Parts: sequence; C-alpha cells; structure tokens
Amino acid sequence: MVSLLKLTGVHFLLTYRCDLECDHCFVWGSPKSSGAFTLSQIRNILSEAKKLGTVNYVSIEGGEPFLYYPIMVKTAQEAASLGFRVEILSNCYWATCVEDAVEWLRPIAEAKGVEVSLSSDLYHGESWQIEEVKNAVKAAKTLNIKAGVISVKYPGEEAPSSTEMEGAKVDYWTLMYKGRAFSKLPDKTSKMPWRELTKCPYENFTNQERVHVDPLGYVHVCQGISIGNAWQKPFSKIIEEYDPYANPILEPLVRGGPAVLVEKFGLPHDEAYADACHLCSAARQMLRSKYPEILGPDQMYGEFE
Repeated sequence: MVSLLKLTGVHFLLTYRCDLECDHCFVWGSPKSSGAFTLSQIRNILSEAKKLGTVNYVSIEGGEPFLYYPIMVKTAQEAASLGFRVEILSNCYWATCVEDAVEWLRPIAEAKGVEVSLSSDLYHGESWQIEEVKNAVKAAKTLNIKAGVISVKYPGEEAPSSTEMEGAKVDYWTLMYKGRAFSKLPDKTSKMPWRELTKCPYENFTNQERVHVDPLGYVHVCQGISIGNAWQKPFSKIIEEYDPYANPILEPLVRGGPAVLVEKFGLPHDEAYADACHLCSAARQMLRSKYPEILGPDQMYGEFE
C-alpha cells in the first residue's frame, strides 16, 4: 500500500503544560496539564522520522516548551545534528529583560540554524506587542537566531497594520475555533450555515505533510484526531500505513468536510457555526466515546487528570 502521508514535518508537543491558559489554545494548554516527553522518547521519534527519508523539519511546541528547558534544548540540538531544520515556539514568559533572554537563548544559538517563533497577541497579553516578546526578539537578533512573531486574530478586534516587531516579521493568523477556542470564543463572532462547511481549510488529509506527536504517543493529523500511537507501533510504520479513507473520522472529512461528518453519523447540530473547526469539534465531542483511540487523548478535549 502507498501511504497518502508525504511527511515533511514533525511537530513535538513537548508538553501539554503551560504557564498560561489562553482562550484560543488548540491543545488546552494549562498549568493544570501534566506530562512531557523524555529524551528517550524524543530520540525514538527523531530516529523514526529520519528513517522515513522525507522529513526535513522539526517543530518543538507545547504547551510551553521552555518549562522543560533542558529537554527542549537537547531536542533542538539533536534534531539539528541529524540535519533537520528546527523551530521552537514560545510565549516568552522567560524574557523578562533582554540580558536574561540572551542567556536563555544562547544554548539554542549554539545548536546552529534553530529558529524561534514567538507568540504576541491579545490572548497572551493586554496588547498586540508584548514586552517579553520584544525582549526575546532583541536577544535573538544579538545571537543571530532567526525570529518570527505569531499573532492570532482576536474576535472583534482589528489586527494592527504593523508587519514587524523589533525587526522580526509578524504573521497574523486566523483564529481556529477548536481546542479551548471551541468552548470559549464562538459567541464573539458571526456564524455561517453548517451545510457550507464542506472542507477543512487547514489540513489536506489526502496529501498530509505534517503531524503532531504528543507525550502520550498520539500521532495527530489535526489536534485531537489520532492516526496511531507511537508507543504502541513504530512511528515510521504509522506514517507508512496512513490511509484516511480507512479512518472512520477522516473519510467523511475528506469527502465533504465537517458537514459530511455530521451527516454520516446523523449527529444533532445547530444551524450555524463560527467556522469548520467549530462544527468539526462539536461533532468529534459527540463521537469520542465511539472512537476513543482516534479522538484522543482527553487533554485535547479539555479533560484533565
């Protein structure tokens, strides 16, 4: 069988734990969350990704990966040494001043070629440009680390016209109504008829190029849709055997998006939703008991230990 997953990127959800509890978080990051990758598990996935021969980049995310700083740094160093392009995402809680931020980033600079993507928006602070992020960008520039800023749009708030912060490029992302945003933010925006939500606008499941792997071993093609567990089956095998048409959740999403997922299972629904993620998340919540191995783990659906 020829896999329909031409993997180029592996995103490590290094931990679900975060110092913040942002309303838009895809993975329900929170101080209440627990669990993190071990170095042994990291090396397992890196080795398996290398074996595939198609993966060219690794992203280190969370939660907040800087909370597990030694493991994060070692992951970046070892991924870079294997020839992967490496990106680290952070909310910059640690960048209380430029001088300290330089010391936090110095081991990352020594890994060579590692980039940082930093979150600055109205979910993470009271303004679009957060002081800690500014400090981190300045520190990255001092160390010749490529830095970019991610700002997720907030319902009812116009995104700033500025496309730079301290010389770093700012990318403004559309809010996706999944994860915590599914329960916290839909009432703040206009809705569209559910029958029009016939395509996932963010993932192409028949030409999937990336996956997220979490500390529990779940391999996600979208946060909360798992195609296997890397602690039960080799990661490379999961990727090689990927077939969305054989997956009871992905198959209707491929045919016609969340609207067809709802129709396939005859699920109750409202007449309008904030976006495709909103309808998809509502459908998945209702299907979790039927497909717990696919629609997991609990953390991705706001259920903490």
